[in-house]
Amino acid sequence: MKVLVVVPNFLPLDQIRSAVSTITQDVEVRTDTDFDRSDAEILIVTTFTPVNGDLLKKMPRLRFVQVASIGYDNVDMNAMKKNGIMVSNIPTASADSVAEHALSMVLSLIKDQRFLDAEIRSGRWPRITRSSDLMGKTFGIVGMGSIGRALAARLLPFKVAIIYNDTKRMSEAEEEEYGATFVSLDRLLSDSDVISVHVPLNETTRHMFNSSRFGLMKDGAIFINTSRGEVVVEKDLIEAIQKKGIRAGLDVFEHEPPDPNSPLFRLENTLFSPHIAGVTAESQMRFFRETIANVMRYMQGYDPNFRVI
Repeated sequence: MKVLVVVPNFLPLDQIRSAVSTITQDVEVRTDTDFDRSDAEILIVTTFTPVNGDLLKKMPRLRFVQVASIGYDNVDMNAMKKNGIMVSNIPTASADSVAEHALSMVLSLIKDQRFLDAEIRSGRWPRITRSSDLMGKTFGIVGMGSIGRALAARLLPFKVAIIYNDTKRMSEAEEEEYGATFVSLDRLLSDSDVISVHVPLNETTRHMFNSSRFGLMKDGAIFINTSRGEVVVEKDLIEAIQKKGIRAGLDVFEHEPPDPNSPLFRLENTLFSPHIAGVTAESQMRFFRETIANVMRYMQGYDPNFRVI
């Protein structure tokens, strides 16, 4: 089977080509989709490459798309279904990395590290701080998939009260394992001192965090988003930061890259990173290993793991 790999040019192309060639010699590695036709039956992409009807017209033999990422909102699922093309993601490879990143943002905000760092750099020696303990707080997790669970596992030593909301409730045994209590989304927002968002982007979650939902949060609550920027109405978040003192840690934005002149970047009590929570040296190696293993599984005639359609 012919395999086409389309990845951004900042990834190690030679290593990727070498890794994929272990399962087939009929492989092409590219950094774009600027071609007239490809007879590849398997397409490996990251979230940086749109997979839509226009691309399918150039790939008439395509049967399987492997997204080397947790997210797959770059794939036109209706077009895939219409053409009978299977799609898989890799939901586990960066879960630990994202969970650690989210927790690091929480700790930085709750310990007021940005303020303290700025004070010392300015030659001051502050004796008053808004720092508080994470221990004893109520921590709300929105989306209890692989990342939400990885985060919950890391929170146990902090002795927080973990509450969560998801479209699918965990089993009683799983809730006991993670020390997590299922609640409605509204109750999670109103009860939590810290809220961390780990939902996929779809029509249900798009703009789910708007003015009414920010209105339910406690004044001064910490809001972390490492999922997708479009789940938040950014102007409503800005207003919540200004009026309710919400402290926000954002790895993702409604438009990426964001406008550097956005009022968001002039606000205190905020912390940002460039949609990179899941990108570590270790996670990238896990992605490639699991991607190659799943493609090999498909080539051997088995149903691929992690199918989304």
